[in-house]
Amino acid sequence: MSQQVVIAGAGVMGRLLAWQLARAGHRVQVVDPAAHLAEPGAASFTAAGMLSPLAEREHATPEVAALGERSLQLWPGIAAALGRPELVRSHGSLLLAHGSDLGAAQRVLARLPAAPEPLTRTALQALEPALAPDIRGWLLPGEGHVLPRELLAALAEQAPGVRWHWGRRAVSVQPHRLALDDGSPLDADLVIDTRGLGAQRDQPGLRGVRGELIWLHAPGVGLQRPVRLLHPRHRVYLVPRPGDLIVVGASEIESEDRSPVSLRSAVELMAAAHSVLPALAEARIVHLDVNLRPAFADHRPRIEREPGLWRLNGLYRHGWLLAPALAEQALTLLHA
Repeated sequence: MSQQVVIAGAGVMGRLLAWQLARAGHRVQVVDPAAHLAEPGAASFTAAGMLSPLAEREHATPEVAALGERSLQLWPGIAAALGRPELVRSHGSLLLAHGSDLGAAQRVLARLPAAPEPLTRTALQALEPALAPDIRGWLLPGEGHVLPRELLAALAEQAPGVRWHWGRRAVSVQPHRLALDDGSPLDADLVIDTRGLGAQRDQPGLRGVRGELIWLHAPGVGLQRPVRLLHPRHRVYLVPRPGDLIVVGASEIESEDRSPVSLRSAVELMAAAHSVLPALAEARIVHLDVNLRPAFADHRPRIEREPGLWRLNGLYRHGWLLAPALAEQALTLLHA
């Protein structure tokens, strides 16, 4: 039966739900404070988009890893249904370590449930010729990455009949009713809250975890897949983007500070990235991104339900990895 659904929040979780609910015949409205669909306000914009459930097992719970494995199966079908299969790349990912850090890397690898495939230097150079010659590598076949900004745009542009309330903030999210910042209400059979950190007042224990990204323009480097450096201090990752771009990021920072990237963070990130790809010495810095990822204390996502109101939150650093599986669960519950 068709329902009227109002969604608060237009990150990957909100947009994916809106697209899928609309395709299922529901009448959907979405509210978000961003001025337009491409304004990078949500944490989903400040994301590398890695689909690496096995690599994340070093820190993630088995539940999160299982959701990630399901999402890895779902993303290609979603991209194909959007008519944009090229937005999901499944060329595997690489774990890397310098020779001096091999002991620390082996301890990390030992904690993974399945041993990655060790590569000879010849095999590693065949996959990624630009890598530093002394680096060691392990292949995680089947993993990959998405292009977040392009997917966010496609989900909004191709959601049939969805009414988007851009530039409007949800000031009250209640069962069956969402109040906008001008005081006007949106009534619905179901309200779904996917605001991330915007729901902090309504979800005790939700906190922001700072994430930083550096965008580099690196013609000729030719990185083909996500790579992660296993280092005792600098857990940097590099992910390719179209147009000779490479996104460089690292582990989370326990802070709700939204100020620009510090000199120290930028230098450490770029030095670690350069140690992996020496050709980045001539790369140009395009811009630096900062955002806050929503997380609960146990770093697990939650679907909280009461009649007329659902909340999906706490995706932490795994938004792109978890959203399809969580959306699948939510739609199954809705249609049960």
